[in-house]
Amino acid sequence: MTQTTVRPDLFQPTRLGPLHLPNRLVMAPLTRNRAGADGVPGALMAAYYAQRASAGLIIAEGTTPNAVGRTYPNIPAIHSEAHVAGWRRVTDAVRSAGGRMFLQLQHGGRVGHPLNSGLVPLAPSPVALPETIHTPDGRRPSVVPREMTAQDIRSTVADFARAARNARAAGFAGVEVHAANGQLLHQFMARNTNHRTDAYGGSVANRIRFAVEVTRAVADAIGPDRVGLRISPANTVNGIEEDDTERLYPALVDAQADAGLAYLHIEFADPTDPLFMTLRDAWPGTLMANPDLGWPGPLPADGGQAAGERLLASGADLISLGRAFIANPDLVARLDTGAPLNPVREKYTMYVGGATGYTDYPALTA
Repeated sequence: MTQTTVRPDLFQPTRLGPLHLPNRLVMAPLTRNRAGADGVPGALMAAYYAQRASAGLIIAEGTTPNAVGRTYPNIPAIHSEAHVAGWRRVTDAVRSAGGRMFLQLQHGGRVGHPLNSGLVPLAPSPVALPETIHTPDGRRPSVVPREMTAQDIRSTVADFARAARNARAAGFAGVEVHAANGQLLHQFMARNTNHRTDAYGGSVANRIRFAVEVTRAVADAIGPDRVGLRISPANTVNGIEEDDTERLYPALVDAQADAGLAYLHIEFADPTDPLFMTLRDAWPGTLMANPDLGWPGPLPADGGQAAGERLLASGADLISLGRAFIANPDLVARLDTGAPLNPVREKYTMYVGGATGYTDYPALTA
């Protein structure tokens, strides 16, 4: 008699490290620019995340571990007591609504501006972002970042570890290290943004070194089963150009495979991509997949449900969705019952502030 392995569906419970997840749908980290000018989350953010507490897991938006890592205006941070207190209000609200949260730690590197942080951005090499950047005074030309010294690198690794401890103090169950989307860790990995000739540049082993050091320091700070790592192979956002993707990411995954991390999070995942299957086979733990839904094109009518189910059938364990959660605070119930989804009002996604397009999307019970 043969046995058939049946893959779980999106609505079956699972475990993630110490957490019990009621379903396999994860709210992906989504920059919304609704924090205060000082990076402190307020009541509006608490309401927004609590509305979406039915997700198996919420990964809160990219949050800066230090002042110089700030990307845009009204981005949250986690490097002061006020930041911790603000995020504590958010996690308390989500917990009261029955939810669970991780926090994404994001350092922008060259994706920053003195008008946003008050500081010249730091990066692996003095290579400017090839586009303008949003500031409180509108879009402005990017500035040439200062090349990080060995001391800058050590300090930044320590800042990530400190931010992880702050996140736990703020009530988060864990953190996600952001090594994707052209942010600082990704800048170290890509040759067009990393021209270094020291131990952090040149070979693949050197270019992944910073990401590995940051992730290990964070895992040492709060425990590896409370740490995820997000990657976006071949993603060209923020001017990133990878010319060795097929070697880069297997090396990164291999270097982290024995660390006991909570999960590996692959952005824009496609089960027909050989690299996705290579990384699935190489990663011994939980794999979270964010399906390639043709961004920035229109969101599919099902919000990504069919794509998520294909990824589960191909070996993913958790499925993260972004825009569908923006527009549907009760996304899990809508997908489970086949109810229609609210359309995303794109013009309110970022930079506009306020409740419109943020906490005013209707739920089925409204």
